Amino acid sequence: MSEITKEKALEYHKNGKTGIDVTKPCTSQYELSLAYTPGVAIPCLEIAKDENLAFEYTNKANLVAVISDGTAVLGLGDIGPLASKPVMEGKAVLFKKFAKVDAFDIELDVHSVEEIVATCKAIAPTFGGINLEDISAPRCFEIERILKEELDIPVFHDDQHGTAIITTAGLMNVLELTGKKVNEIKIVINGAGAAGISCAKMYKALGVRHIIMCDSKGVINTNRTDLNKYKMEFAVETSANRLYEAIEGADMFLGLSVAGALTKEMVAKMAPEPVIFALSNPVPEILPEEVMEVRDDAIIATGRSDYPNQTNNVLGFPFIFRGALDVRAKKITEKMKMAAAYALAALAKEPVPYYVKAAYHNDNIEYGKHHIIPLPFNKEALIWVASAVAKAAYEEGVARVDSYDDEAYKEHLRCLIYNTPEDQIDEM
Repeated sequence: MSEITKEKALEYHKNGKTGIDVTKPCTSQYELSLAYTPGVAIPCLEIAKDENLAFEYTNKANLVAVISDGTAVLGLGDIGPLASKPVMEGKAVLFKKFAKVDAFDIELDVHSVEEIVATCKAIAPTFGGINLEDISAPRCFEIERILKEELDIPVFHDDQHGTAIITTAGLMNVLELTGKKVNEIKIVINGAGAAGISCAKMYKALGVRHIIMCDSKGVINTNRTDLNKYKMEFAVETSANRLYEAIEGADMFLGLSVAGALTKEMVAKMAPEPVIFALSNPVPEILPEEVMEVRDDAIIATGRSDYPNQTNNVLGFPFIFRGALDVRAKKITEKMKMAAAYALAALAKEPVPYYVKAAYHNDNIEYGKHHIIPLPFNKEALIWVASAVAKAAYEEGVARVDSYDDEAYKEHLRCLIYNTPEDQIDEM
């Protein structure tokens, strides 16, 4: 992989990374009159009679808003809305590249729960879904909760749920590979922000009973008097006050914190066949080679592309929205999220396509401790995840469509990713 220099990065981002394509011809007087006046009045009047027709006669059915106030940008912190714009543009690029979903980035120069909620509600008619991004905790929990209750389109805070879905998929396969039981394992989570709390909730939904969470002040236990209501949910009775105490005998460590937080001495104290998800970026809580110096039985994942088991949210949000949009879902539910996790776990067991092996210069990628989750460039992820989400939405009754044919939808997705000129070029 080529080195990313300051010059190369700035050149890549020059003039931004996204634009707008016109999808209908407008090269004659007649087409101009269809695109705008007087022809445009006809769909306007139809939508005025039935608002659901906006999904038929506008781009709403394939349009997501990527919304941030720039207060918790991954690895950069509170850099403000304008400085966060390259990240949000990047998110729009991933939506389009991986799932053919159009997305607008919208950076908000307001920060209170009330202001962000009001702004999102005001612009919601334009979009088929809202992806909240890089909004600091605990405000992000309340913002998402209110919007999910008051809007009739999917609202998804990817910082929370994306990481939860993908690590849950990895956990499912780890349990199978090690033979450990979900209700017996002990998980230690270092980092009690949006992602950490969402991961803990999803692990509990999977059946995990023993979770210890740590924040910057130590173990979240019942002796603490400084916990907000979101952390209080995970306060446990324990004599452990620091991470090095909590990690004793743990089956899994999930790091959503800072580089160097997990030491080799801590790893040595973990249970047999420990699972270490060190997801701090760009430098993980502990490097895989450091883990292997003390534990050759460990299963390791990071957020980086230069190590096996990259945990990358691009495996989740584009495909989750694709499935939700295609059945015109009113929300993204817990069952839809879990369906996405099961789909990713199942896909990891399938033969890895040749083009993925070529992209990673590795002909030996197969299901096992070094491949517990699919790789980001596996195009099959769109088919597996989007169809699982769409099916769950329809079965749960949150879809607007009158019927759903799973096999037909999977075939539609297959054509979407393999039968376009762009992808035919990529395959060559």
